[in-house]
Amino acid sequence: MGRDRPGWGHERSGKGPGTGQWSLYAALENARALYFSPSEERHVPDMETSPEILYRHVENIFPVFRSITGRGIRQTLEYIFDLTEGFEIHHVASGTRVLDWTVPDEWNVNGATIRRTNGEVVIDWARCNLHLVHYSIPVCARVSRGELEKHLHWLPDQPELIPYRTSYYNHDWGFCLSAKQHAQLTDEEYDIDIRTELGPGHLSYGEVLIPATHPPGEKADEVLFSVHCCHPSLANDNASSIAIAIELIRNLRNMPCRHLSYRFLFIPGTIGSITWLARNRHTLRHIRHGLVMSCLGDDGSPTYKQSRQGDAAIDRYAAYLVETRWGGKVVPFEPYTNR
Repeated sequence: MGRDRPGWGHERSGKGPGTGQWSLYAALENARALYFSPSEERHVPDMETSPEILYRHVENIFPVFRSITGRGIRQTLEYIFDLTEGFEIHHVASGTRVLDWTVPDEWNVNGATIRRTNGEVVIDWARCNLHLVHYSIPVCARVSRGELEKHLHWLPDQPELIPYRTSYYNHDWGFCLSAKQHAQLTDEEYDIDIRTELGPGHLSYGEVLIPATHPPGEKADEVLFSVHCCHPSLANDNASSIAIAIELIRNLRNMPCRHLSYRFLFIPGTIGSITWLARNRHTLRHIRHGLVMSCLGDDGSPTYKQSRQGDAAIDRYAAYLVETRWGGKVVPFEPYTNR
């Protein structure tokens, strides 16, 4: 489930979190209505979360440089751990086989710049962490402008925005910059300095289960929530959903009667889901519904993307709430594409 449109989001260079406090709060209220079963809705207490609390979460996690592995995603998971009862952080070693995928090497960044040959810094990852293509390999070289162009990404139709690009499974390097910055690259040669570390390490993800309270002593079905937490400084995609999930968990725990259990996963995109599935096949038979929380921080109306088949029970529940009660829209399932 998302707001406005599911999928990609771009943030302006140099700006703070691009989310509105009341947009976040409204999204949390909508989330509560969607995620509680009808029998539980009458038991839902008043929310104990203010717009300021949600906004503070986004402010705290927005500056952290996250990727699918590395120090940043662990720092984000530790932030959630400090605020969430029962939260567990799992680490899976690089090279571990997960279904038909393999956990990649861990990637960390110490710095990345493009400089003129006189030493002037033109592009600096330290100024905006969207500048570096994720999983760029280490580079220290003087290159021609023609060679540099092969490794640059910009948005001609949005000249002030910096795109977000990744190269997780291809050993390559690159920079993202605004079209305005690109237009200023007129020298014949530039010095490239990418100080990254790529080697054996771990993939990390977080998980918390909020068990059903009724009937006592019986194993209840689960509602599974997936929240991707691998993007760098993108406030709507997906710092907003991390913030809302933290508070939704807290509100769920305060419910006096829960007929379903609720499991939240904070995972890196794609490889995180695959890794969790490979390690938790025994859990799958208990999952009644599954939802992805994404792009919940803007002021657009809610959008729900259907399941692959489009006829799951959660599709019907969500369609009623999103279209009838909230004036949002429902869109059919489509596989992720790198546009």
